[in-house]
Parts: sequence; structure tokens; C-alpha cells
Amino acid sequence: MSLLSHILLVALGGGLGASARYLTNLAALRVAGPHFPWGTMIVNILGSFAMGLLIAALARRTGASMEVRSFLATGFLGGFTTFSAFSLDFALMWERGDQWHGLIYLIASVVVSICALFAGLALVRAVA
Repeated sequence: MSLLSHILLVALGGGLGASARYLTNLAALRVAGPHFPWGTMIVNILGSFAMGLLIAALARRTGASMEVRSFLATGFLGGFTTFSAFSLDFALMWERGDQWHGLIYLIASVVVSICALFAGLALVRAVA
């Protein structure tokens, strides 16, 4: 399968995943209200759980196609939540015995990402 075909699979899966994230957030907003980011939390937890199921299932199945992984893992779950990819990266480091780098990755990704968001907010507010 060509690179372009994989890109199309990722794009299709990503669009469907992003749409599922949007609908999940809408449903959570309607059910629980706007005072806590329930939708984001639900998406992150469900996406991470689904990534675990998918990767474990693909690992057990010999000859699992890259097309399936491209569409479901990178595309759909990546569009649904990139937190699932982050969770998988951390789990892989942890399971291969690289806990130190896993913890650095965990802390740096969360803390630095939040700091980067605040930096972006501050930059736009300073310019505006």
C-alpha cells in the first residue's frame, strides 16, 4: 500500500475520531453541564482504554495490517484523543523497563504542555 493510501486512511480515521470527540463533548456538556471538563476526561480515558485494547489485540494477531493500525490507532484514536498515543508511548517505555525515561516523558509532556499553553495565551494577550 502506498504512502498516500496510508495518509488517506489516517485522515479518514482522524476525521471520524474528531467527530466522535465532538459528539462526546456535546453529550457530556448536556448531561453534566459546563463546570467541569467531563467530555475531555471521558475522551482521554476511553481513548487510552481503546488504544490498549487495540494494540494488545494487534500484537496477538499475527499479520495484523499496517492499514488497520493507521486507520484505527493513528487515525481514529489520534483524532479522538492524542492522549491515547501519549499513554501508549509511556506504557511502552514503562514495560520495556525504561521507567526513568517514562517518568521524564510523563512529567515533561504534561507540565511543559500546560506551560506552553499558558505561554501561548500570554503571547496573544500581550500582542492584543
